[in-house]
Amino acid sequence: MVARAFLLVTCEHGGNRVPKEYRRVFAGWESVLASHRGYDPGALTLARALARAFDAPLVASTVTRLLVELNRSPGHPQLHSEVTRGLSRPEKARIAARYYEPYRREVEQRVAEATAARRRVIHISAHSFVPVLNGCTRNADIGLLYDPGRPAERVLCARWSQCLRARASRLRVRRNYPYRGYADGLTTHLRRRYGRHGYVGVEIEVNQKHVLAGERQWRMLREVLVQSVGDIVYGASR
Repeated sequence: MVARAFLLVTCEHGGNRVPKEYRRVFAGWESVLASHRGYDPGALTLARALARAFDAPLVASTVTRLLVELNRSPGHPQLHSEVTRGLSRPEKARIAARYYEPYRREVEQRVAEATAARRRVIHISAHSFVPVLNGCTRNADIGLLYDPGRPAERVLCARWSQCLRARASRLRVRRNYPYRGYADGLTTHLRRRYGRHGYVGVEIEVNQKHVLAGERQWRMLREVLVQSVGDIVYGASR
């Protein structure tokens, strides 16, 4: 589909690790850290599988999103959680300098180098979501988040949905669900910096019920997802 595509895989919420210097701040928050609010279970495993299968660069974080939210822009109300929101401005600046800025900078550098070489970047950001939120059941197995105003992303996600259904007909794949792909986030930020033809950014959201259903089921789903990425990025012959 895409000539000379450059696949980049990222995982902003890969773990719930608390750096040693902030463990006192997180005392009493252990149950929240272990929940979806602390990280995206399964997302890092999927990201690693994709990167390994296609020899693609992987940029991932295992520091909890409750320290600083890598998938939000500077100044966004959710950049800092209820745990760190009350820290002093200098302390927040130190957190940004140590954990936020290097991550975002590495991703941007990867995209910049590829676009400078006239390669189209296909950026897949791996995430997962809880099956039930605030009493509401999420009716999807896989969500593909993108900007419908960008034709390349719209076409890619339509094809991705088709490929997933062809490989696993029982999967319920929905686009821009359970979140909107054009809301504030890393992919949205990168779209603003790079043209419509140079950058294609998609967040994949996996229902955590598959992650928690047991290793066999989760492994089978990962294999389907990896195969579908091969279909859309490199063609079925890959």
